[in-house]
Amino acid sequence: MIEPISLAYNLDCIIGMKQYPDLYFDYAIVDIEYCIGASKPTLKPKFVRQSNGSKISIKQNNYKHSDWDFKKSSEEYFKELFRISKNQIIFGGNYYGLEGGYLVWDKLNGATDQFGCELAWLSFTKRTDIVYYLWSGMMQGIYCGKDVRKALIQQGNKQLNEKRIHETQKPIKIYDWILNEYVEPGSKVIDTHLGSGSNRISNYWFGNEFHSFEIDKEKFDAQEKRFQIEISQKRFF
Repeated sequence: MIEPISLAYNLDCIIGMKQYPDLYFDYAIVDIEYCIGASKPTLKPKFVRQSNGSKISIKQNNYKHSDWDFKKSSEEYFKELFRISKNQIIFGGNYYGLEGGYLVWDKLNGATDQFGCELAWLSFTKRTDIVYYLWSGMMQGIYCGKDVRKALIQQGNKQLNEKRIHETQKPIKIYDWILNEYVEPGSKVIDTHLGSGSNRISNYWFGNEFHSFEIDKEKFDAQEKRFQIEISQKRFF
């Protein structure tokens, strides 16, 4: 296997996007600002139910407060994004009035103060698709897909859970599903808001050429460390 190109830059994404020619990327897969204050830490479940029915308390991640989700992406951002990419998958597109197809990710997170689902705008279809993946603190699923019965089964061994490093982290399994469902292997993909790096990890194993930006130095360093750990392990679809 030839190692895929996977580039990440600690740089403002608008400055970065200006370096690329028109329609350079096959897909932009991005998770932009929602302007709902998600960067301010909120309460999550303080316990988790084990497969044997017992409850155990869990430690809360102490994320540093930041203000990146108290604003929206600018018109200039969208102008550059649409200029350099042929197709777009935009988490949070519903907060910008984007019309057309959508992917609904049902997080199956029950009675918490967290949003029950998230929407990603799909530029290349008018369909509305739904995917289920359990993602609620220490409660994480073992299956991501359209069968809700399978998706309700949580990972029993919490040591196998995906480690969280970011306050709005999306799971690798969601990006795996998106790539398998919508994206041709070997595509060129851009992510303007890299965050935890889940998108980067998934695209690496998928064999795509991946370019990305993260403006926050602390978050950039954290995802880089995570990425290097992940790609040191063999993984097959």
